[in-house]
Order: sequence, then C-alpha cells, then structure tokens
Amino acid sequence: MKGTNIISTKRSFAHVAVCMSLLILVSSCITPRRVNYLQDLSQGSQIQIENKFEAAIAPYDELNIIVTTSSSKKELASPFNLGNNTSGGNVFTNNARYLVDVNGDIQMPILGNIHVAGLTRLKLQDTLTTMLENGGYIDEPFVMVRFNNFKIFFLGGGRGQVLNISNERCTFLEAMAMLGDNVSLHTRRDHIAVMREINGRMVVRYLDPRSSDVFNDPFFMLQQNDFIIADTYDNSVVRSEVTYWLGIGSAIVSAFSLVVSLIVLKKVN
Repeated sequence: MKGTNIISTKRSFAHVAVCMSLLILVSSCITPRRVNYLQDLSQGSQIQIENKFEAAIAPYDELNIIVTTSSSKKELASPFNLGNNTSGGNVFTNNARYLVDVNGDIQMPILGNIHVAGLTRLKLQDTLTTMLENGGYIDEPFVMVRFNNFKIFFLGGGRGQVLNISNERCTFLEAMAMLGDNVSLHTRRDHIAVMREINGRMVVRYLDPRSSDVFNDPFFMLQQNDFIIADTYDNSVVRSEVTYWLGIGSAIVSAFSLVVSLIVLKKVN
C-alpha cells in the first residue's frame, strides 16, 4: 500500500514537472506578428513615398566647407578655407569645420557672417558659390559642404547607442537596421518613438515598422540629433522572472522525483 502511494506521488510530481516545462516554453514565445517588419507587403508591392527629404542646417550643427576652383588660379581659393589646408587625399580635414552658432550663423574667412540655418547642404553650396562669383573673389568656384555631426540617438531596453550618419539622409528603417541587436525580440515594434526638436519644442511621433504606412510618416526621414526611443513589452520583465522561478521549480521537482524513484527501486529490490 505504501509502495502504491509512493508511485502515485511520483506520478503527481512528474505531471507537475511537465506542466511547468510547458509554461516555460509558452512564456518564452514571441509571435512573428509582433516583430516582423512590413507585414502588409507582398510580391510586387509598390509604395509611393510622399516625403522627399533633405536635412536642413540648424544651430549647433558642425559643417565641413571646402572652397576650390577649376581655374588656373587655385591659390585664390586658399584664403576661404580654414587653416589654408586643402592638400591631401581628403580635403575634409579638421581645419574645415564650422560650428553653426545659436543664431544659425557661421563666420567664413573674407565672406564674414553668413546665416545658414534652414538651408540644405546643396542650397548652402549654391549660396556660397554665388557669393564668390558675384563678389569677384574666384573664377569658376566649386564649394563642397558636408555635415560633420549627423547623429541619431537610440534609447531602449536599458541600452543606448549613437548612430553616426555618413550623409544627410537616413530613414527610420535604415536606422533600425543599423541598431541591430539593440532592437531585441522584446522591443515593441508598434510603439517606437521618434523625438525631434521643432521650433524649440520636443515633438514625439510613434512609428510602426510592421506596416508599410511607415514610409509616408513625416518622421520617416530622420534629421540630425533625432532620438529613437523603444519600449519593451510590459510583461517582458515579469515573463523573465516567471521563467527564472519556473526553471528553479522544475529543477526541484526533477530532483525530488529522482529521489522518489530511488526509494521505490530500493523497496522493490
């Protein structure tokens, strides 16, 4: 009779162990619907992108500006370059950097104070070229402007990362690809915020990369110093803790079941 009770107890603990194992598996599941990108696209899908974007220069931006000329009098361009250093393979040296001040202005040699805030990189190139031509400073001037500090900041899942963008164009999906493992399975794809300063105010929009509607969101094209802020699912921490304790409980049940098995075998023998 006692042996029967022991066997019954063993079976009960075995059932508990199986149930706990199943709970562990369920608790760790993330469905594709929660994490897959652009789920509404199919073969041959075409999306009209309405927002054509060029980054506008803003206060505190850092610009690389180089002035050259295709004429034979190349020395005429030298005074317009900080440090007079345009030699070498990469003309965008540290000496060519201009910091846009709080008023949106830069100070260029000879040309003086120039208001650049609100201009695109290409527009500033055209503006400087016109100033050099109309002022009679250089024949056939050529101006190159680049952003030196186009950065996107990421915060999410207890992590942070700075994305350095090599040109003035970066889309939301490109940034997500660059973030890689920082966007984990527990990141809420339907609740990813892009925060941007507009006219002295921080504006937040939530984007959902699971839908192709993201292409026509006004914040799809990122700007310098944008923040991407990602939330994790509310139950992710609870799920991790439950998994941890279920694992401990399963180990205890397995150990107890082994002890019971040894006792039963000993009695049988």
